[in-house]
Amino acid sequence: QVQLVESGGGLVQAGGSLRLSCAASGSIFSIRTMGWYRQAPGKQRELVATITASGNTNYADSVKGRFTISRDNVKNTVYLLMNSLKPEDTAVYYCNAHIWTKQSMGVLDGRDYWGQGTQVTVSS
Repeated sequence: QVQLVESGGGLVQAGGSLRLSCAASGSIFSIRTMGWYRQAPGKQRELVATITASGNTNYADSVKGRFTISRDNVKNTVYLLMNSLKPEDTAVYYCNAHIWTKQSMGVLDGRDYWGQGTQVTVSS
């Protein structure tokens, strides 16, 4: 059973920094692209940043230059360093990962997994 556990959310003042972590555990064969999404009250969920297994990254325009996504393949963990936080960044942040697992008879199965979400609140 694969699960993603997020941590690091909390309250922070505008201009401050916060680092989110998401650790994957379970019967993992390999982890491909990982990413962070967020959803603010009354708004659609949006992509924040993604990172491939080889380290290629992409960011939403709204966070480019402020946020940095990274990963530790030994710990199966993805991070999101958020600098210069703004009240508009307030949202529930969700971790996502495309993970391959080995089923019975050695069959590989790849699918997306999601974390439970962690609240980030930026006060002005």
